[in-house]
Amino acid sequence: MQPYIFGKRNMIHIVDIKETYRGLLRAKKFLTRLVAEGGDVVFVGTKRQAKNIVEAHAKRCNMHYVTERWLGGTLTNFQTVRSRLARLEELERLEDTGELQNYSKKMISTLQREKKKIKRNLEGVRRMNKLPAVMVIFDTGYEHIAVHEARKLKVPTVGLIDTDGDPAFTDIPIPGNDDSMRGIEIIMRELADAVLEGMAARPEEQPGMEGQGEEGGSRPGRPRPRRRPPERTAPAASEPAPPPPQQAAPAGPSPSPSQSQVSPEAPEQGEPQSS
Repeated sequence: MQPYIFGKRNMIHIVDIKETYRGLLRAKKFLTRLVAEGGDVVFVGTKRQAKNIVEAHAKRCNMHYVTERWLGGTLTNFQTVRSRLARLEELERLEDTGELQNYSKKMISTLQREKKKIKRNLEGVRRMNKLPAVMVIFDTGYEHIAVHEARKLKVPTVGLIDTDGDPAFTDIPIPGNDDSMRGIEIIMRELADAVLEGMAARPEEQPGMEGQGEEGGSRPGRPRPRRRPPERTAPAASEPAPPPPQQAAPAGPSPSPSQSQVSPEAPEQGEPQSS
């Protein structure tokens, strides 16, 4: 962190604000480009100072977040996480349809506790159906498990790093005080604005391009194949009509030499040739 430290005063390291501003600009451009290309962002901040701020701004930009506890395998064992989310949907269906009242009181209490636990830990990644394009982590030292999983899956990371952190574990470091609620608020607000800017730059879906279901007969989310128009060929030039067939001449006297040309016949063998 030496290149990002401005100085030291009273045994306290002071972060260079120019480096913070430079890292924030790089992170904003990076997030805007990835979101505009269709990628998703996961904000990770489970510290007490950051959880409420991260959750509020992540909901504002309609992105995923983790604010309670990073469960080991959230990315590397994503299929298991999806199965727990399917269990959450099943419990909510039982409660909405009233089927939960058919169980005993002890079973109802057990199911409600299970639902509350899953919802507390996985509510922020409930709509995440694929791996994120980038992860934004507040205090990479505190969230070392999330950093390790991101590096293992080659997911780029943006991290707010204090003077006791290591910028080598993040792709785009933002040096700053990760214990200051006001500093986290400023960084998170700017990054959320960058995400909203990237979402506004996404190409709009054309009407009729989505799947029509069973009626249209096409797969959902895929455009129908277009038929190629028939190739138009240039009109051929009019050819002259063929001459009418010649009729056989009637039997009679042969035409005179003046009327028809007769090729000279070769002299027979034994006859003298005229000189």
